[in-house]
Amino acid sequence: MDRHRLVPKYSTWHKKTTGVVEVKPIPDVRNAGEQSSTVSMDVLLPDDILERIIGCLPIASVYRAGSTCKRWRDMVKSRRFVWNMTNNIYRKPWYYMFTHNELPSGFTYDPILRKWYGGIDLPCIESRSWIVAPSRGLVCFMDNDSRSKIFVCNPITKRWKGLGEPPGIRNSYYSSLAMSVTIGDSSHHTHGCYCVALAESKQVPDDFLQWDFSVHVYDSNLGSWFTHVNQLLHGWRGGNESVICNGVLYCLIYSTGGGSVLGNMELRHGLIMYQLNTHGTCLLSTAIPAPCPLTCGRLMNLKDRLILVGGISKHACRDIIKGIGIWVLDDLEWRDVSRMPHKFFQGFGELDDVFASGGMDGIIYIQSYGSPALLTFDMDQSLWKWSHKCPVPKKFPLQLFSGFCFEPRLDVSP
Repeated sequence: MDRHRLVPKYSTWHKKTTGVVEVKPIPDVRNAGEQSSTVSMDVLLPDDILERIIGCLPIASVYRAGSTCKRWRDMVKSRRFVWNMTNNIYRKPWYYMFTHNELPSGFTYDPILRKWYGGIDLPCIESRSWIVAPSRGLVCFMDNDSRSKIFVCNPITKRWKGLGEPPGIRNSYYSSLAMSVTIGDSSHHTHGCYCVALAESKQVPDDFLQWDFSVHVYDSNLGSWFTHVNQLLHGWRGGNESVICNGVLYCLIYSTGGGSVLGNMELRHGLIMYQLNTHGTCLLSTAIPAPCPLTCGRLMNLKDRLILVGGISKHACRDIIKGIGIWVLDDLEWRDVSRMPHKFFQGFGELDDVFASGGMDGIIYIQSYGSPALLTFDMDQSLWKWSHKCPVPKKFPLQLFSGFCFEPRLDVSP
């Protein structure tokens, strides 16, 4: 019997030489009246065996397999299949890279198979400039213009939900988005609840030193937004970096001059924290300084540890980056994790003072906005490694690249 007939003949799995995996349909010759002399193996296989075969596919291809026939569609959407696949695969976060200057299109990198996947379109998002916050298989998107469109989606299953317009300051100068998903197991299906925190900063009229800072939180259990914080920051403002870790919202703040609360006038970055289940905290009283002078900083939650990836600035010129460091917050103090080796730093070519970075589950991604090169750092092994080459090269000097990481899961829905 032909071993290739394990896959029904009215579909085929097609692998391009670029390393991008796609599904390519072919015509069903039986519809043309042609008599088939063979029988597809999937007709003979019992459900549990066929589930194991489909479960060996890359997770990006599983839901595409559901379009092959009704039996496969019912199988990949069944609670038993989703539960078995979720609990039996070794999961590492993927990285979605936007490769178009305007359109929200791109490729997704799988660090386990070291492959790029095309055709994973993001629902809801209209532009690559939208603000992104991922957590446990879900990703929250917010438009960067009006900041009135906020959606939560699963990039793999394409299921999404709109959160409605949040309250608070309109026309804010800076906004950051953070998300936390809590997953509980029930029978053979996983249910998740989540909260989304939106931090906004707006300058007080005619006073550059003072900024209104507010935090609005969406609770999926209640299905509504609530304003938790509305305070005035003197000498500091919020920015576009925040993350939720162990029920605490952490936000990077930026000096506007005259902010001596952190005790070091040379540092332009600091960190404030807010316990989401409390009220009335003075945010600047929780502030701690950055570990060193930075050109930029990126916050992320790795296994319930707060991680900072920052560009280390030159002593004589704080706007020029000389390296990239990684720190973990330990008892309200920054502890060194690693410094990017110089050969990898040079591998980016001309690196701007700002860059993209994200991480989950022990893996950190770092990407230059001017190049599709993607570098990974494994926290558990202290290992730096380049990803497989992205299939989309840089075509013109002003072409920009950016991205975000997310956990590929089939069992979580908004």
